[in-house]
Order: sequence, then C-alpha cells, then structure tokens
Amino acid sequence: SDGGRPESAGKPGRHWPGCGATVTNARAFKIFTADQWQQFEADGSFAGAPVDLADGYIHMSTADQLNGTLEKHFAGQEGLVIAEIDLSAFDEALRWEVSRGGALFPHLYAELPLASVLSTRRP
Repeated sequence: SDGGRPESAGKPGRHWPGCGATVTNARAFKIFTADQWQQFEADGSFAGAPVDLADGYIHMSTADQLNGTLEKHFAGQEGLVIAEIDLSAFDEALRWEVSRGGALFPHLYAELPLASVLSTRRP
C-alpha cells in the first residue's frame, strides 16, 4: 500500500484534491474592480467580491479562462486589476470545481492574502 498518498506524491507537480489533476504551474488570476483592489491593498487580505461572498468562495480563473471571465462578468468596466495568484499555499481551501462550459475553475474557500499576489496588470 502507498499509505494513502496522492497518486502524484513524489512526482513533480501538485495534486489538488477533488480535481483529479496535477497542477505544475500553480497559478490563477483574480479580477478586481479598482475599489476592490484599493481595499485589498489597504487590508492585506480579501474576503471576496459580492458574488464571492454570495457563493461562499473566491472565484478565480486560469490563464486560459481569463479572457472569457473578463468578457462575461466585467465587459465595459474601467479600472480593473488582474492579479496573478500563487496557489501553492492554499491546500484544502482551494478546490477545482466544474463551472462555465464544464471546465474546472479554481475556487478559494478562504480569504485571499495580499502576500499571495505574484503580479498585477490592467486588462
């Protein structure tokens, strides 16, 4: 027996529970309005946008999903900030769940610390 270790244990990459996938580039993107970003910088952590608070988790996107998320949820909005997030520290709080088009999206069931932001850019 392997002692219940994930299939990816001892191999490069990271196994995400409930995803069935190994993520070697453990990064995602969170889109903030200008006001949300300003508050995030001031507070040092982010509990979520109104939709995040309503759903119980912070919505994020992979690089491949980012443009679709911008078009669907943020079209026409000015002053947006796209933050690249390091997912490596989140363990069980991060779940990859089926969403738009049947794709797996990263959902964070915890506050997002400012220290997890690797970089930012404007759309």
